Amino acid sequence: MAAVSGLAPAKVNLFLHVGPLEADGYHPLASLVAFADVGDGLTVERADRLSLTVTGSFAAALDGADDNLVLRAVRALGIAAGIGEPGLAITLDKQLPVAAGLGGGSSDAGAALKLSRDVLGLALDDAALAGIAAGIGADGPMCLHARAAWAEGRGDVLTFENGLPPLPALLVNPGVPSATGGVYRALDAGTTGRANRPAPPSDWRASTVIDWLATQRNDLQAPAVTLAPAIGEALSVTAALPGVRLTRMSGSGATVFALFDTIAAAKAAGDILGGDRPDWWVRPTLLR
Repeated sequence: MAAVSGLAPAKVNLFLHVGPLEADGYHPLASLVAFADVGDGLTVERADRLSLTVTGSFAAALDGADDNLVLRAVRALGIAAGIGEPGLAITLDKQLPVAAGLGGGSSDAGAALKLSRDVLGLALDDAALAGIAAGIGADGPMCLHARAAWAEGRGDVLTFENGLPPLPALLVNPGVPSATGGVYRALDAGTTGRANRPAPPSDWRASTVIDWLATQRNDLQAPAVTLAPAIGEALSVTAALPGVRLTRMSGSGATVFALFDTIAAAKAAGDILGGDRPDWWVRPTLLR
């Protein structure tokens, strides 16, 4: 088969409720996740040996990463398929910021699994690939499927949500990393909430969903802002843009998302913010 390419979309936590640390060392959580139409690009083709080449705006952040999640996932695929380490040349076009709360590494791994399966002609369905992705990280299965879903447990208990409408949004990253481990430690040092899954909105019209989301929260936002004040600045600056309906941090940060009534409004706001903060990463998108 010739080379195949695909998108590893950014993952956005529309809300994120986190419970106290449990005996197994993990925090229970409840979240509604959606996926953007922007992300990293991957290309996979047959080769004599397994290799990963990283290009793109954020390639430097992954230099020398032989243990990259993409390689770990593809090696695990070879073991599961009984073929050993696959001979594949993989190119990752890294367009998402690193340590950004967008699930970039897990999404890259999920896309690599699907593309590698197709190139190799393996008889493994997405459920089997999700099992492999689960060994890479708790958010591996959700990023493998890249579908709107309620996530519970460690983030690995998924209920797909077909009712979620496209949500016009603006993704904003102020150019600082936000280390997940540090954010969780800061959370544990304070008062922890509950990993409660709320009742769904009364209907799935976009305006109703945005109003409903405004009553939810991201429990990692406050500790992340404490560790990286630039996230707080991104929240306040983004919230002041014209047409913004809701602003919130995604995941453990540092990316902030803003929701709008139309994609035109999101693009117009992005133009304003990009002009004011040219060193920030700003992308209009539809969350699906």
